[in-house]
Amino acid sequence: MKSIAILGSTGSIGESTLSVVRSFKDRFRVVGLAAGANVERLAAQVVEFRPEVVSVGTPEALDSLAQLVDLSGIRVACGEKAMVDVATVKQAEIVVAAAVGAVGLVPTLAAIQAGKDVALANKETLVIAGELMTREQRTRGTRLLPIDSEHCALHQCLQSREPESVRKLWLTASGGPFRTREAGTFAAITIEEALNHPTWRMGRKITIDSATLMNKALEIIEAHWLFGVPGDRIDVVVHPQSVVHSMVEFKDGTVLAQLGRTDMRIPIQYALSYPETWTTPLDPMDLAKAFSLTFEPPDHARFPSLTLAHRALREGGSAAAVMNAANEVAVECFLEGRIPFTGITDVVSDVVSRHTPSSAATLEDVLDADRSARERARSACAAMTRS
Repeated sequence: MKSIAILGSTGSIGESTLSVVRSFKDRFRVVGLAAGANVERLAAQVVEFRPEVVSVGTPEALDSLAQLVDLSGIRVACGEKAMVDVATVKQAEIVVAAAVGAVGLVPTLAAIQAGKDVALANKETLVIAGELMTREQRTRGTRLLPIDSEHCALHQCLQSREPESVRKLWLTASGGPFRTREAGTFAAITIEEALNHPTWRMGRKITIDSATLMNKALEIIEAHWLFGVPGDRIDVVVHPQSVVHSMVEFKDGTVLAQLGRTDMRIPIQYALSYPETWTTPLDPMDLAKAFSLTFEPPDHARFPSLTLAHRALREGGSAAAVMNAANEVAVECFLEGRIPFTGITDVVSDVVSRHTPSSAATLEDVLDADRSARERARSACAAMTRS
C-alpha cells in the first residue's frame, strides 16, 4: 500500500486525486491533507480518510475545522509553513503537489529534500525555481512525475529517451474560449466569459491562464526543466478537440502522440501508479467512433504569453520567476474587476521588460525575485486602474 500526502486537497486536482484513491482503496493510504480556507470540504475529507497530519491556511480556519470534525489523533498545523508539515510527513512515500501558484514552491521543495517522490500538478514550482528543484531532485534521487496532462503525455512518449534524440516537444492547447474571437474585442471580455473554458473544468486561476494561453507559457518552461530540452525545441500547437495531449517529434522524423480523454484522473493515476500501469475504472475512448483531430498554429500577436515564455528561457536566471509572479498578481486583479482582460498580459509584459535577470540558484534568490516582481505588478495594476 502506497502512502500519499496531498498539497491542495480541496482544489480540483486534489479532489480528482482522492477520486483515484477511492478507486484503488486497497493500494493507497492518505497520510496528509493540506488545504487553504475551504474548511467544509476539508472536514469531509478528514472524516473519510483520517490522515496523520492536516494543515490549513489560518488559525481561524483551524478553529472552524475543529468545530466540524474530531481531530483527535491527528497532527494539525496552520499558517505559512503548515504545508511543509504535510509535505514532509514521515509516512508519505509520494506527495501530490496540487496547491495553486507560487505558494506551492516551499513545501514541494521540502518534500524533495525529505526524500519524497513528487507528483507535480503545480507547474509554477518548476517555472519559478526549475534550476533549484531539479538539482535537489537529482541530489536526493527522488522522482518528479508530472500530473499536467500535457507533461504526463510527454513523459509517456519519451520513456526515458535522451533529450538529444528530440527534435521538438509539441504541447497541445485547446486555444481557450477566445481562440476565434476578434482581437479588437479582447478588452471587453468579462470575468464570466474568461472563466467559461470550452474543454476543461478547472480552478479560477488556471482557467484564466488558459484564456490568455499563459498556461502554455508556463508549460513550455516546465517542460524544459522536466525533460532537459532547450526552449527553442519546445513549441505549442492549438488542438481544439483536446484529444491529443502532447507530441514528441524525434530526429529520425517520427512523431509520437498521446491521446486520451479530458479527465485529470488519468494522468493522476499514471503518476501515482508509476512505473506500473493499472486498469482505469473510467470508460475507454471509443476509437471506432468517427471523430476529427485538427491542429493550427497559435496567434502570438493575440496571445503574447508564449513569446514571453521563450524570452524568459533565453534570459534565464530569475526571468521566469518574475514572469510568473507578475501573472499571478495580474490575474488576481482581473478577477477582482480592477483591470481589463488585456491588462493581464500588459502588466506581465511591462514587469518582465523592466527586469534585469539575476541568479535563481537558491531559494532566497527565487523568493526575492518573486517578491519584487509582485510589488512592481501591483503598482502596474494600480496605475492601470487609475487610468
